[in-house]
Amino acid sequence: MRGLDVELRHLRAFRSVARHRSFSRAAEELLITQPALSRTIAQLEATLSVRLVDRSSRHVEPTDTGAEFLVHAERVLAAMDQALAAVSGQVTLRLGFSWLLPDPWAQQTVARFEQTTGASVALTRTDDPLQALRQHTVDIALVRGDLDAPQGASSVHLFDEPRIAVCSERCELTRLGRLDWTDVQHWPLVVNTVSGTTGPWSWPEDQRPAQLMETANYDEWLETVAANRGIGIVPEVAQRRTQHPAVRFVPLTNAPPIPVSLVHLPDARRTLIRRFLDAAVTG
Repeated sequence: MRGLDVELRHLRAFRSVARHRSFSRAAEELLITQPALSRTIAQLEATLSVRLVDRSSRHVEPTDTGAEFLVHAERVLAAMDQALAAVSGQVTLRLGFSWLLPDPWAQQTVARFEQTTGASVALTRTDDPLQALRQHTVDIALVRGDLDAPQGASSVHLFDEPRIAVCSERCELTRLGRLDWTDVQHWPLVVNTVSGTTGPWSWPEDQRPAQLMETANYDEWLETVAANRGIGIVPEVAQRRTQHPAVRFVPLTNAPPIPVSLVHLPDARRTLIRRFLDAAVTG
């Protein structure tokens, strides 16, 4: 038996399958595909020259040998977890975002993650979180709107945010008191082309605003709206968090919500990301 060929990933895969009695649920927990998980279990069984898992169309469960091996595997993994915990204070997960993290989700998620892992979260503001993910300058990215995720990336939908209109204090819209989604086409629209959540792509072609003012980041977008070059549309969190004396927020009716997701790459720090995702969807 070539015991040195057994890696921690084999033990973690087997433990997850044995616990869940399911390859699909274990694959979800481990953030890998089901075929990759099946190959990992097959590699482990081939290395040990024993059958660890009884597979059938109706059930998955450890064999008698597998149940005995699970006890020892869990001891090894527990010891490794203790070793990692001893240095976890030096471990940091980099969360990329373009602007205004959702609240109170962000504060609650970071607190849960740091309390349960001992690791820390570095909040990395970047105009293009997905590009930062591609360049491996962040470990996980919070993204609003439609995804153009890197090839092979995985995403987890968190929730949807309502939209709100924003305009200059000198804009006629302030006197109307509200704006309907179908009437946005009659106003000049300021668009953040890099990380904006609303743009001409948000409407059918025959309903798109005729006038567009393009900007490249949130600060440029905000100052352009404040200068009364056009109106903007953003998640409602901006009303609570934006302090600018020259802008006003206006309720927006019948607007589709903005999806909010976390995106990560499969070759990233898998265990740490899985723990962050657990914290992100709890509550």
